[in-house]
Amino acid sequence: MQFVQQLINGVTIGSFYALVALGYTMVYGVLKMINFAHGDLFMWGAYLGLTLFTLLGATALAGSAWMVVPAAIAVLLVVALAGLLVERVAYRPLRHAGRLAPILSALGVAFLLQSLARNIYGASWRTYPSGIALSGGVTLAPGLRVSAMQILALAAAALLMAALSLFVQRTRVGTAMRAVSIDPVAARLMGIDVDRIISVVFLIGPGLGGVAGLIVALYYGSFDFTLGWTFGLKAFIAAILGGIGNIPGAMLGGMLLGVVETLASGYISPQWKDVIAYAALIGILIARPTGLLGERLAAKV
Repeated sequence: MQFVQQLINGVTIGSFYALVALGYTMVYGVLKMINFAHGDLFMWGAYLGLTLFTLLGATALAGSAWMVVPAAIAVLLVVALAGLLVERVAYRPLRHAGRLAPILSALGVAFLLQSLARNIYGASWRTYPSGIALSGGVTLAPGLRVSAMQILALAAAALLMAALSLFVQRTRVGTAMRAVSIDPVAARLMGIDVDRIISVVFLIGPGLGGVAGLIVALYYGSFDFTLGWTFGLKAFIAAILGGIGNIPGAMLGGMLLGVVETLASGYISPQWKDVIAYAALIGILIARPTGLLGERLAAKV
């Protein structure tokens, strides 16, 4: 039962990685660039959640787990708009400046967002008000238990990833996103507003990342301004592992990385989990440089 319990824990953590990895893989699929500021936008989701929970503490929802619903919606909208602002200010003017300039700009935005969080909220660890995180859980078998927060995290991650997949595959905007991913010049000649599609990508990716930041902070109970760097790096690895630019690959890579880390921590040592995870990444990339699901153009977004 311990192995199954570790698998459940690993899938839960992997779902967080997958949600953040989707932002990386969407931007890369359309612009062929890495949005290194994405992890710090994810971190701001946790801090905005702290502010919103404090404000909601003065309402009828005070001390209730229902506070999560309006807070999650507000975080999604605010972080999505912040992602759009980052694209307009830091990326769009450099879109035709080669590969190096946008990367340096992304790193600059990442450090800016991290410094703002540290200066505004402080460098110490922060915790959410008590009573928000769900308590209890479900015992599936002796020695096998799924907490209420794990159920919430898995359900939220599955819902958001399914909604994104349906959006990309079944809507006109999603079709336009896939067209821009394959050939932006041809897409523009076909009448697609490429700038608008890129804006949509920078709305959706950070928005999902912001909600993931809120859920992660609820799940772990405490966080600080380095949260974006820690999870952002792991999510970036997950995106590469699955095949960057590939949405199902980002999901698979996140889940796989979470399971490998958890099993390594449970059966070997928590100190070795990162070593084993990175070694697995190197091994997979040596065997398959494009990732587990590859970088097929038709699947990139």
